[in-house]
Amino acid sequence: MIPETQNPIPISALEHYVYCPRQCALIHVERVWDENLYTMRGRDVHEHVHDDSSHELAGVQLECSLPIWSRRLNLTGKADLVEFHGDCPYPVEYKSGRHRKGNPEAIQLCAQALSLEEMFTISVPKGAIFWHGSQERREIVFTDTMRHQVEEVAAAVGEMLEMRIVPPPVNDKRCEGCSLKESCLPAVVADKGRIRRAAQELYEVKL
Repeated sequence: MIPETQNPIPISALEHYVYCPRQCALIHVERVWDENLYTMRGRDVHEHVHDDSSHELAGVQLECSLPIWSRRLNLTGKADLVEFHGDCPYPVEYKSGRHRKGNPEAIQLCAQALSLEEMFTISVPKGAIFWHGSQERREIVFTDTMRHQVEEVAAAVGEMLEMRIVPPPVNDKRCEGCSLKESCLPAVVADKGRIRRAAQELYEVKL
């Protein structure tokens, strides 16, 4: 049960959490944000997508930057693009880079679909992700497993935001292109042995 006083969770936080819980906490708990080449490219892509708010193409209604929400999951955000094929919404998420392994983007897209289902009281079985860097569009089918994962991640993010939890760094390949690397300091913070040695040296009594 979601507490009535809990603030809505940004849908983008779900992608951040699945990619790296610490990254999610730094952005949404500590309010840390650093720009790098990848984030600037991402911002440019999203600004281009959001140029037109509503238009029609080949009989398909296109809604850009559409505000969406789910009261059941306490989610809120904006969908980059929602195609309306008849009455059925079809969310499309735009990413600046290339298709990568893992499903953080798919979880974010599925969260958009669950929000659209609640808003329009209609089934949203699939959507798509478009990677600007590779000009690749991939259709995503929202399975029961994926839907359940969205619910679990939303609950975990909600608890993290409510309790203001900042998890320890992962210090792995995910850190290489992360814009928050300088703020996170994964190699330093994750090196617990180094911290213990520094503490011992600090309080060591010289005879």
